[in-house]
Amino acid sequence: MQQQPSLAVDVLCVGHASFDLTLMVTHHPGPDEKCSATGLATCGGGPAANAAVAVARLGGRSAFVGYLGEDHAGSLHFNELQNEGVGIELVVRGKHPTPVSVILVKPNGNRTVVSARIGTPFLSADQVDFRRCPAQVILFDGHEPLVSTPLAQSARKSGAITVLDAGSVHRGTLELLPLVDYLVASERFARDFSGEEDEEKAFNVLKEQAPSVVVTLGERGLRARSCGRDLRLPAFPVTAVDTTGAGDTFHGAFALALAQSSSFLSALIFAGAAAALTCMNKGARPGIPTRQQVQQFLNDRGSGPIVTEFGEPAD
Repeated sequence: MQQQPSLAVDVLCVGHASFDLTLMVTHHPGPDEKCSATGLATCGGGPAANAAVAVARLGGRSAFVGYLGEDHAGSLHFNELQNEGVGIELVVRGKHPTPVSVILVKPNGNRTVVSARIGTPFLSADQVDFRRCPAQVILFDGHEPLVSTPLAQSARKSGAITVLDAGSVHRGTLELLPLVDYLVASERFARDFSGEEDEEKAFNVLKEQAPSVVVTLGERGLRARSCGRDLRLPAFPVTAVDTTGAGDTFHGAFALALAQSSSFLSALIFAGAAAALTCMNKGARPGIPTRQQVQQFLNDRGSGPIVTEFGEPAD
């Protein structure tokens, strides 16, 4: 049997893809309330899929591994990925429906997300041949645990860098947590995993879970630990229109920076700038910036955010 040609990429993004319906609303609807949207955006979505698009727009080579149905929503999303230059050779199509998300976005940019993955099973390990797509960095969102866990285990032997986008505590993120090089967690994950409401205590628990740890705090910036040093970075100040996808862009940009041998701090600043720009547009996918836009954004702000560093290097 003839072997399929390999597609070498900077970042391989493994996990969830959906089709997003984003509605701009003046306020969060109350019980039994009807209201009208002031804006509408429709596009592909999902943490890993958005991250793959972010890598491509930022000038990197990316591929996406996940499921899209053979329905209309799946075809729209599949075509989007192709048009963005994302490698789609490892996308699995099938008869099960494409997951869908409905997102309500308030005037301050905060949003509420309702996702539906009804009747769509996880991909099985034998459905994806990862040998076809060697990668410098593998980014997981944990939503395809049957393929992600064995891939993370094999990555340790191949030398690929692994990054976990830990948005919430679930089977996939818990299985991947001890296997990755970089844990990039939401504030919600840090709080729920640690059982601590206090930011400092939650961070202290989480930073022991992986060699390098980042906890994103939204408009409060982030906290991070690597090589025995703790860092705190503020967020870039922007007027947020829609925060949907900002975290996905952060993860994609961070993974790409690692693939391009950036330092840990430089990768955080680059990812923070990309995420900030994403917040300035409606819809997760339309707001993802290009590399030129990120560079201009950083140039306009001079030396970048003030970094607070504390802790001693590990022995």
